[in-house]
Amino acid sequence: MARSSRSDDWGFPRWRGYGSSREATQVRLCDRHGCDRPGDRPAPKSPNSPERWYFCEEHAAEYNRNWNYFEGLTAEEAAAREAEERQTASGYAEASHYGWGGPGDGTRSRDEMRALDVLEAGQDADFEAIKAAWRRLAKANHPDVKPNDKAAAERFQAVQAAYEVLLRAEERRQG
Repeated sequence: MARSSRSDDWGFPRWRGYGSSREATQVRLCDRHGCDRPGDRPAPKSPNSPERWYFCEEHAAEYNRNWNYFEGLTAEEAAAREAEERQTASGYAEASHYGWGGPGDGTRSRDEMRALDVLEAGQDADFEAIKAAWRRLAKANHPDVKPNDKAAAERFQAVQAAYEVLLRAEERRQG
């Protein structure tokens, strides 16, 4: 009869998984010459390259301090890349819940609440009611309807800006 040993315990107690081995795990060392700490922080070897260096925390910080993401790009290309990445990096944008502060149920930002006030719509108005209020106020204050009226032109611009704020917010909610 075989003698029981710890290697036949099927992973119990559960500080290791079923079928896991007892051998030492391979630890990748820092790619910096002479460093013997674990290299667990990947860094790209060059822009748009899948190859990576693996550094310890100290050497990763040194590498990042000297890294120029826009190296080799013209000012226009750098601005275009920055704008594109800001647009696609919505997960890293400022938290939207900090924008709210005021009346309502917290589903709308402060700017949206101001826009609703400009459009004379209620705080709980749906988008169809917002669109109807925008059309009504835009028709009443349009420069073609009231030529040479600067106050009406300013109200028209305010109504347009308010509608744009609410339209973008609705697109964010839908998308």
